[in-house]
Amino acid sequence: MKFSVRVNNDLSFTELLAVAVAAERAGFDQIWVSNDLFLRSAAVLAGALAARTTRIGLGIAVMNPYSVHVSELAMAAATIQEISGGRFLLGLGAGSEQFLGWAGIARAQPLATTTSALAGLRALLGHDDVDRALLPGWFGAQSVLRFPQFRPVPVYIGAMGRKMLELAGRHADGVLPLLYPPERYAMARQHVLAGLAYSDREFDFPACFWVSLSDDPATARTALAEKLAYYGPSISASMLATVGLQPQDFAPAARLAHGGHAAADLIDDRMLSLGVAGDAGDVVARCLALHRLGAHHMSFGPPLGPDPLVSIRLLGDEVLPAVRELTGRQGVTHAGGGT
Repeated sequence: MKFSVRVNNDLSFTELLAVAVAAERAGFDQIWVSNDLFLRSAAVLAGALAARTTRIGLGIAVMNPYSVHVSELAMAAATIQEISGGRFLLGLGAGSEQFLGWAGIARAQPLATTTSALAGLRALLGHDDVDRALLPGWFGAQSVLRFPQFRPVPVYIGAMGRKMLELAGRHADGVLPLLYPPERYAMARQHVLAGLAYSDREFDFPACFWVSLSDDPATARTALAEKLAYYGPSISASMLATVGLQPQDFAPAARLAHGGHAAADLIDDRMLSLGVAGDAGDVVARCLALHRLGAHHMSFGPPLGPDPLVSIRLLGDEVLPAVRELTGRQGVTHAGGGT
């Protein structure tokens, strides 16, 4: 089993560093930081974390090829890889149309743009199995990084839909499937495996879900509700439809998203089902269900809980050991579940 934790780039660096250090001590394999527009720069944060941690993998989930050119994405990734001693992981995605719109950036041809960006990034970052036919039109003989690379940076695709999931399996080093609800992993796995049929590379396939963990289930619920109030309208309509929701259902809460409990009060049980809120037993049970679906990498996303540091401790002390032990007892091997 592999475990990672994902946090938003709304945390101050002091808060983020405390979470990263706690996650490393708790036995997590990776920590991923989001790069949402108009918040803190994930590339700067990851570079700073690289100098203050020693073992844990450091990822950005995700950057997009619209607000930053692929050449500059590669420069940042290779630099952080050097600083971290080879621990960096880069997530790439088409980005949120809503968030990009805040900066006046159009998200044209998301699948085609992400595909060419993926090929360009992996070529620039030292991978030798790139399908050259997919490279962007500007890519030429001079398109090389002009400093030695520590080692190739694994590039993951942030994906929700079928085509992006298949793209990840076929051409990337891993996938970050946002799972609303977590059990959507079964569908995501089918599409990733369809892409993996064309690839023999090592591939990391975490089950990425939101969790809010606390010994007090009521406060856990509120913390998850506040996060859903902010992000709910940006979740794709097709994904929400599987649980009988649509983006506009979150609009009343989104208008109060900076109002704390006022926004959380407008998030109902159907909306909360998109993540996991409760105590350690609740989280363990959902992890075991995901393992039975084939998941061998659990990735716990924001808000983590009302107090992220307490939640990291609870995950490390109660959830990770229990999941390791119980999945070991199940003794089930699932092909394609991640490496």
